Amino acid sequence: MKITVPYGKDGSMSAALADDTAVEFLEANDVEIGNEDENIKAAIQSPINSKSFTDFLSDAKKVLVIVNDATRPTPTKKILEFIFDDLKQTDYNFIIATGAHRGPSEEEYVQIFGDYYPQVKDRIIVHDAKKSEEMVYLGDSSNGTPMNVNKAGVEADKIIIISSVEPHYFAGYTGGRKSFLPGIAGYDTITANHKLALVPEAKALALDGNPVHEDMIDAIKTVKQEIFSIMTVLDKHHKVYATCCGHIHDSFYAAIDQANEVFAAPLKEKADIVVSVVKFPQDIDLYQAQKGIDNAKLALKENGIMILVAKCRCGIGGKAFADLLGSSDTPQ
Repeated sequence: MKITVPYGKDGSMSAALADDTAVEFLEANDVEIGNEDENIKAAIQSPINSKSFTDFLSDAKKVLVIVNDATRPTPTKKILEFIFDDLKQTDYNFIIATGAHRGPSEEEYVQIFGDYYPQVKDRIIVHDAKKSEEMVYLGDSSNGTPMNVNKAGVEADKIIIISSVEPHYFAGYTGGRKSFLPGIAGYDTITANHKLALVPEAKALALDGNPVHEDMIDAIKTVKQEIFSIMTVLDKHHKVYATCCGHIHDSFYAAIDQANEVFAAPLKEKADIVVSVVKFPQDIDLYQAQKGIDNAKLALKENGIMILVAKCRCGIGGKAFADLLGSSDTPQ
């Protein structure tokens, strides 16, 4: 029996197993994908607890669009098809919400912006969390996290967020408030927030009582500008299954229901061996690919074996992560 799994953007890896080996595939649920364009268009035209997009921009002086970096499958370039005509009538900038990640390569800029890249390349800010001179202090969270964010987020009078919602291994879910923290937050702020990930309540699908999520919500309370949020939910093939727009929290929570329909896959029983496959673009490095460990361990028996398949196109990840791994005596 030959098993083939995805490896990298277009490649695959194979293994030959004995025919009597019991093999099951567990992946995101199949969902019906309608007309993606109509899906996005309808959500933008009927936002949740928000002005219409046109009204939102009508009195804009300076607009900041927060977009994800190349480690996320967010269909930013597709969203631009529906908002760019209105956006280009304003004084706008994009900021890449890198969090503590590196900035994009030239190839990754095209991955994010597609055909719009030549038009917007001079209006792109790349967030660098370690440049303290580019951060503005907005106060402390209830958990004591100092809220330092990129000054571009303070100087704009209108903010648009383009992101995607799926389970996250310690924030509960991606999307919404994550565009600010860690997206455009200072390094000390990100470090203080991510330390909260060490508690058991910080886990996938969990928001109530999750201190990482609560800290991120606190971060948004310090933002005074109007925000228009565009949240997508993608299926396992990165097709747009749902779009929720408008109020930053309401659109995020609305998208969670659809995200669960895709990603909360039922498990019959735990296995002795789990092969966890991390697909493009989260196979960018080992730091991102470790999410494949955190999610797949839920399907693994105690003392079972996990095999992680991830191309790690850019190596291990940041030096701090590499040093942390190197300081350990055993894989455990």
